[in-house]
Amino acid sequence: MKLSPITLEADQVLYEQVAERLQTLILEGTLKTGDRLPSVRKLRQQLSVSTSTVLEAYRLLEDRGLVTVRPQSGYYVKSTALNLLQEPAITTPATDEAREIDTPLSLRLMLAAQNPEIVQLGTALPALSLMPLTQLNRLTGKILRDRPEYAHAYASPLGDEGLRAEIAKRMLNTGCAVAPDDLLITNGASEALYFSLQVVTQPGDTVAVESPTYHTLLESLKRLNLKALTLPTHPREGISLAHLEAALQTQQIKVLLLVSNFSNPLGSCMDDDKKKRLMTLLNRYDVPLIEDDVYGELYFTGDRPKAIKAFDTENRVLYCSSLSKVLSPGLRIGWCAGGRYQAAVTSHKSVTNLSTAIAPQLTAAAFLTNGGFDRHLRQLRRAYQEQMTRLQQAIADYFPAESRVTRPNGGHVLWVEMPAGFDAFAFHQAALAQNISVVPGFMFSASGHDYCNCFRLNTAVPWSDSLDQAMQTLGQLAKKQLAQQWLSDMS
Repeated sequence: MKLSPITLEADQVLYEQVAERLQTLILEGTLKTGDRLPSVRKLRQQLSVSTSTVLEAYRLLEDRGLVTVRPQSGYYVKSTALNLLQEPAITTPATDEAREIDTPLSLRLMLAAQNPEIVQLGTALPALSLMPLTQLNRLTGKILRDRPEYAHAYASPLGDEGLRAEIAKRMLNTGCAVAPDDLLITNGASEALYFSLQVVTQPGDTVAVESPTYHTLLESLKRLNLKALTLPTHPREGISLAHLEAALQTQQIKVLLLVSNFSNPLGSCMDDDKKKRLMTLLNRYDVPLIEDDVYGELYFTGDRPKAIKAFDTENRVLYCSSLSKVLSPGLRIGWCAGGRYQAAVTSHKSVTNLSTAIAPQLTAAAFLTNGGFDRHLRQLRRAYQEQMTRLQQAIADYFPAESRVTRPNGGHVLWVEMPAGFDAFAFHQAALAQNISVVPGFMFSASGHDYCNCFRLNTAVPWSDSLDQAMQTLGQLAKKQLAQQWLSDMS
């Protein structure tokens, strides 16, 4: 294996860049468990870097649990979670028929997720320590000083034109060409999704969704008196198009709603060919798509995955996204590119709350314009990839051998599947008693009865000794429950 020389990026020291190059080869499987890494001398020559740079890179990979050193022999790829644990299989929801939503979302769980004393592996929120808060606060202060009247005025229902122009530029990276006037600024992606659902459905209609899917979406369907038709979903490849087509042939589906890239909670991401085939299918049956792409910027390797909307030839996709996962959850900046439904979505916005607060919009626009957003994203992706790898390794080290865990190539959530009979809600309660938050799998089920042996972990939490201890505790709790289950089965 020969590596080409590398060029130093302004926001990353050289040894970190060398480590990232090798980490990618390990995570993608090019370098497999037990493989010997190039010698220090050979790698130094290939990459045109110093000996100390290579040694620091190898030490960093060793700290991350990816390589191990053998005296007088060299560095070798360590057995990682990706090698030791299997992935979950394609999901099989209990029913593929439309039914009323009955998601037992507990307010107690949501309140616990806000407690600073609890290790937050539950809510899918980024750690604020990873966000550029100092710079954002400085920009906000400048805006309030320089434009005090505008910052306190009602904005257009569409949102600030400068922000919409910046978002339109960034959407070119998704494969979508939209004009600023094709965009509506909303209070986060949740509001964009809610308005989109209101526009294309009536109470009692059926919405096709991936399964499992995130619980706030299921709550939205419940509030709008909509039915969910759940689709089997592969943890890497997304929904089964065969099951979707069968459902389109036999049932009246009003809309399909998907998290297109690095879905929550599975982390799946369709390839371009599948996205094209999905749009061909929706065009044939004249069904719109509500696309949630809040995680698309959080890819670990290669280029940003395209939006499904990039393959929309009939303008039937309502594209929703936000800055909450990548810049600031508190700014509440989301948007909708509603295609043929844009006027109706804007009307819902204007009569519901008129407009989104203007000061956060101006702050976001200023950061996107000259705040180094791409540099921030590169740092954030590296942090998320490292944290996800560490949690996967911790699961391999501390959890029962029967555990299965997803292998996303982006985003910041992991889906863990335990053996049949495992009670994830009891596991959640035991973990909460130890001040650790995890989300039980039934909350991602439309029926409330699927995935009772599964749970989701948030990986957007910086690694620390306390987090490592929390993962050890979770592993012990899981082993204890399985041991008790085995004893009960034997008696």
